[in-house]
Amino acid sequence: MSATPKKNRAGRRILATAAGLATVGALVAALPAGADDRGESQARHHGRTVDVQLLSFNDLHGNLEPPAGSSGQVTRTNPDGTTEKIDAGGVEYLATHLRTARKGNPYSVTAAAGDMIGGSPLMSGLFHDEPTIEALNKLKLDVTSVGNHEFDEGAKELARMQNGGCHPTGGCYEKGKKFRGAKFPYLAANVTDEKTGRPILDPYFVWERKGVKIGFIGVTLEGTPNIVTAEGVKGLQFGDEVETINKYTKVLERKGVKSIVALIHEGGAPASTSYNYDCDSPGAGDGISGPVVDIAKKLSPQVDALVTGHTHQAYVCTVPDPSGKPRMVTSASSFGKLYTDTTLTYDRRTKDIVRTSVESANHVVSRDVPKAADMTSLIQRWNTLAAPIAGKPQGFISADINGRGSTAHEKPLGDLIADAQLAGLAPADKGGAQIALMNPGGIRSDLVFKASGAEGDGVVTYGEAFTVQPFTNMMNVVDLTGAQLVAALQQQVSGSNEASPKILQVSKGFTYTLDMTKTGAARVVTGSVKLNGEPIDPAKSYRVAMNEFLAGGGDGFPALAQGKNKLVGASDLDLFNAYLAANSSATAPIAPPKADRITVVQ
Repeated sequence: MSATPKKNRAGRRILATAAGLATVGALVAALPAGADDRGESQARHHGRTVDVQLLSFNDLHGNLEPPAGSSGQVTRTNPDGTTEKIDAGGVEYLATHLRTARKGNPYSVTAAAGDMIGGSPLMSGLFHDEPTIEALNKLKLDVTSVGNHEFDEGAKELARMQNGGCHPTGGCYEKGKKFRGAKFPYLAANVTDEKTGRPILDPYFVWERKGVKIGFIGVTLEGTPNIVTAEGVKGLQFGDEVETINKYTKVLERKGVKSIVALIHEGGAPASTSYNYDCDSPGAGDGISGPVVDIAKKLSPQVDALVTGHTHQAYVCTVPDPSGKPRMVTSASSFGKLYTDTTLTYDRRTKDIVRTSVESANHVVSRDVPKAADMTSLIQRWNTLAAPIAGKPQGFISADINGRGSTAHEKPLGDLIADAQLAGLAPADKGGAQIALMNPGGIRSDLVFKASGAEGDGVVTYGEAFTVQPFTNMMNVVDLTGAQLVAALQQQVSGSNEASPKILQVSKGFTYTLDMTKTGAARVVTGSVKLNGEPIDPAKSYRVAMNEFLAGGGDGFPALAQGKNKLVGASDLDLFNAYLAANSSATAPIAPPKADRITVVQ
């Protein structure tokens, strides 16, 4: 342990069993609180071992300003069993928390597990996430894996994020300034060029400090092509996470690097949404499920810890490796609301991590600390550039309309977005849409009634609408038979989506029943699928609106890719803003939809 006092940890601690390690721990603990860095450094060098602090986070998604509404909150379980919501996030606060955590820790490395960019609010997204890369440089991020959203604009744009240079069409956004790119390496071990077979970016990175070496291997989920537009992953292949990490683990070992951390943009689902939930109860890893559990159980025992992401969940678990030895698996929610502090005890003689002494915990990026001045300056600078667009009013709402913050299968904001798409594409010359479908993952935030700036309560600004739908997907209207439409509904809860259903948000007039007491495709009660009260005819053709991502079969919906007679319409954001303008006013704001189109049997 550090000589300076550490925060109380709600995470896992696996006690050292070796007598020698216990002796070292006792000597370190005996040092006076508040010892200076020189004393701590001497303590950390005592004997064979040295403590390395690993700070990590994931899924920032360009959220530099504090996220609004439920997107900016985490849940904590109190000792008496009650829960409370805590406002969290904002890079001004994240910087302060990380810098405070690093104090007194001469061996400190900061890593991330992907989706640093993409799906970003206007302030970053408008400038192709250059502001976020600049902020991460200031945060002194040492390394990150890529995530699926790093490919939203394709491999060439990702290379620009790494290497710098002005945007090919947008140019340089600030006079006299050229984007310099990331000072940290993006790792993409399992993303290869389909022609050369080589990783498009570095597969691993070795962090070194005074003879201590820790290797980082970064991968994104193998299924990235299923959740990114075809254009974004064109020419790329995505390999198996376990095979790739095990391959590069051997490479690092041959180079003499035996302490290894995997940065994996794939995650799990803890049994509780509380960030301090004990997911090792009743036994190691019993409280978590999902893809990362299978990955963790198969990865080489030589990998000492897994920093994960993608599911936007918070967990600190110990999942046994193939040899049965406990291994730390962590994730820090999303949007910069948490960070994980992990202590890795490094043995200088074996050059490996003493796994039995690894400890870790998630900490809230609370907003009760001073803002980091350099981050405040960065936000103000980019907000000034964005202001002419960001603050423009688009419409009015009477209360919060939850999207990302809703845990229900059918989300009020999902209904509103689908209605906007139907309204914009129903005219015959716009596509003649009868139904609109919206993917839930494309809803990136809530619409919050409380003013975010000077616009006034209930006013939806362009910046707020952009935060909800930041991808600017072009809308498609296609012919689908009733049978294909029902097949798409079944694919919400079967195939690749069976373990984690993706429930499409539907426009008004389209209704059906979802029976969650059943399994797989049977969860969709086929006889209940109706349009304006009339049962869907399997043989009849319907005009269905959806964004280009869904129309390409994204998110595990191959049935939607079977559409015929495609008409390309306006962007999803343009339709959303047009609907807000046409259907709301200061005296007649839009109320939250009832979200009663999908009947759910639990």
